[in-house]
Amino acid sequence: MKLAMIFYRHQLTRENFRYAKQLGCTHLVIHLVDYFYREKDPITGDNQPIGDTEGWGVTRNRKVWSEEELKEIRKQVEEEGLVFEAIENFDPGFWYDVLLNGPKKREQMDGLKQLIRNVGRAAIPVFGYNFSLAGVASRISGAFARGEAESVGGDAPVELPVPKGMVWNMVYDPEAPKGIETATQITHEELWGRFEWFLSELIPVAEEANVKLALHPDDPPYATLRGTPRLVWRPELYQKMLDLKKSHCNTIELCVGTLAEMNGQNFYQAIESYAKQNAIGYVHLRNITGQMPRYRETFIDDGDIDIYRVLKILNDNDFRGVIIPDHSPLVSSPAPWYVGMAYALGYIRAMIERVKVDKIRGL
Repeated sequence: MKLAMIFYRHQLTRENFRYAKQLGCTHLVIHLVDYFYREKDPITGDNQPIGDTEGWGVTRNRKVWSEEELKEIRKQVEEEGLVFEAIENFDPGFWYDVLLNGPKKREQMDGLKQLIRNVGRAAIPVFGYNFSLAGVASRISGAFARGEAESVGGDAPVELPVPKGMVWNMVYDPEAPKGIETATQITHEELWGRFEWFLSELIPVAEEANVKLALHPDDPPYATLRGTPRLVWRPELYQKMLDLKKSHCNTIELCVGTLAEMNGQNFYQAIESYAKQNAIGYVHLRNITGQMPRYRETFIDDGDIDIYRVLKILNDNDFRGVIIPDHSPLVSSPAPWYVGMAYALGYIRAMIERVKVDKIRGL
C-alpha cells in the first residue's frame, strides 16, 4: 500500500508537490478536468470552479488530453520525487453523449479510446471515473466534525431535475436553454445497458494500453437522484460491474466513505471480497458517522469506520495500490484544507505502518 494525495489541475504547483512529499506521500492522483474559475477560494486560497449548489462548474474542454501534455505533467511530478499514479475523471465535455446515449456517442467514444492510449503512452497506470448522470449532489455542509470543524454530510436527496446542458453535475453546454430538462428519465436497465456498451468498447483498448479503469460508486448512494437512476449504490452492484467484463483492467475506485454510507451493508465483507479479486484500482479513504439517508463526514480517527480494520483487510490481501484521503474536515487555521489533509495523511500513514508491522508479528 502506498500513500497518495489528490490534486486538481489548478493545484499542480511545485509547492503542493513538495507539501505532499513532506507529509509522506509517494504518489499522486490528479484531477485534470478544466473549468472556468473564480478568482480565489476563501478557504484554500486556490482558484475554484464557478458553480452553484446544483453544479460544480462549466467545462470548457472538448479536446482530449494529449500524450505530450500528460508526459509533461508526469515530468513535473517526478522532478519532485513523486509518482503520477492515476487520473481521476473524464471531462464531461469528452463523453456527455456516451452517458446520455446521444448522437455524438460514437465520436466521443473514439476520443475516449485515444485518451486511454495517450494515458498508457504517458505511463500512467490507472484512470478513475464515475459513470453517472447526476454526479455528486445532495451534500450539505456545516460544523459537523469534532470541535465544530466544517465538514459535509447528507440529509435527503435533491430532486431538482438535471437541466439541459448539464451532466455529472457539470455544464457541458452553457448555451443550452434554461428550464428545459434533459432526457434523463430512463430505467436502471437502460443505464446499465449504456455502461455495458462503454465497457465493451473501452476495456479492450485499456488492456492494450495497460491502463486500469477504476469505477467510483455513486456518491451519495441513492437508487435514484435528481430524476436519474444510479449505477453502483449497493455493494453487490460493484460485483455486477466486475462480472460484466472480466478483465484486470476493469477495476473499482474503492471509496470507503461512500461504501459505508450504504444503509444496512456489511462493508468490511464487501471490501474483502473486492480485495481478494485483486479488483481495486485505488482507494479513497475517509470516515463518517451514520448511513443513508443521514450521514456526516468526520475526522479520519473519529467516525464509525474502523480504519485499521479496512487497511488490514487491504494489506492481508496484498493490495499494492495507492490510498488517498479524499476529504477531510476543515481545521480552524490560516490554511483549513491543508491542515485537515495533513492530519488525515499522518493518521493514515501511521495506520499503514501499523498493519504492516502487525502482519509481520502474526497479529
